Amino acid sequence: MRQAKLILEDGSQFVGESFGYEKNVSGEVVFNTAMTGYPESLTDPSYAGQMLVMTYPLVGNYGVPSMKTGKDGIPVFMESNSIHVSALIVGDYSQQYSHWNAQESLASWLKREQIPALTGIDTRRLTLRLREHGVMMGRLIFEGSRENVMTKTYASVNWVEEVSCKEATVYRPTEKRHRAVLVDCGVKSNIIRCLLRRGIEVVRVPWNYDFNTLDFDGLFLANGPGDPNQCGETVGHIRKFLESEPARPCMGICLGNQLLAKAAGASTYKLKYGHRSHNQPVRQVGTNRCFITSQNHGYAVDDKTLPADWEPFFINMNDGSNEGIRHKTRPWMSVQFHPEACSGPTDTEFLFDEFVKCLDMQP
Repeated sequence: MRQAKLILEDGSQFVGESFGYEKNVSGEVVFNTAMTGYPESLTDPSYAGQMLVMTYPLVGNYGVPSMKTGKDGIPVFMESNSIHVSALIVGDYSQQYSHWNAQESLASWLKREQIPALTGIDTRRLTLRLREHGVMMGRLIFEGSRENVMTKTYASVNWVEEVSCKEATVYRPTEKRHRAVLVDCGVKSNIIRCLLRRGIEVVRVPWNYDFNTLDFDGLFLANGPGDPNQCGETVGHIRKFLESEPARPCMGICLGNQLLAKAAGASTYKLKYGHRSHNQPVRQVGTNRCFITSQNHGYAVDDKTLPADWEPFFINMNDGSNEGIRHKTRPWMSVQFHPEACSGPTDTEFLFDEFVKCLDMQP
């Protein structure tokens, strides 16, 4: 196994051995504390432009499922049709794998999709460095090669534009109850599955598409990567939707929470090292109801900037950051975590039902 080193922007270096595709890459280095779910994480478009560090030491032991798609064109087991991380960093890669649904090894999948990966890294030391300093840009350089990989700053790229669909697509449920526009900023497949199971016909549109020209019952704002300030066109379309009458239901997830907040007039900020795990505790504001949630984001809404007719919906129990917003009188809400949670806990999937209830109440 060929050696390579991960070089952080503060000069820190970590040497490991390759088990993926061998090429020099760069990206924002982030960590995820989940114990399982690497196929779902790797295919989550929200990781575009990032080098993913798995803090759980053993990775690859249950292989990788099939990349097949269903009749509706949605991947059956994955969150999108390809890997989106720029590199994968683990402590101990398992050469052997065993699982009833495994079709190949993690290494063979990474090589086929040309994604570098390192094992033998002290991921605990690396994670502590990221927690102390905050997320940093990094370069992965293979031995014997020139260190000529480009390193753009993460925030300088519109990653949403990179991962969003290029044209509108309609997904039809078995029995249609309502029709919703889904703004694809990097949507995970399970969000579409959750809507289809509830009888929602989904009109998936690109991130900068003016959906206000369409006929629909409600609006759904998907997750996605990068800085919400890069999505000014999307925010403008959402603001136009909020100003239309009569008010129609709206729900957002992850980046969708930040975009809805910006459309309402609030601001966002970058977290020191983000929330990426399956065990983030959140509390519904005004209650003692707490939930364990799956999360993947590096930016958050500033509660202090919310207009008077909006309020925080959920709050993170670890650091007090915003985990959702809602309008006080209109059927508009969003959450920073992932209620579709694939993979992860399903504590908050009921929020999709709340969205459907809002649609049912429309005249």
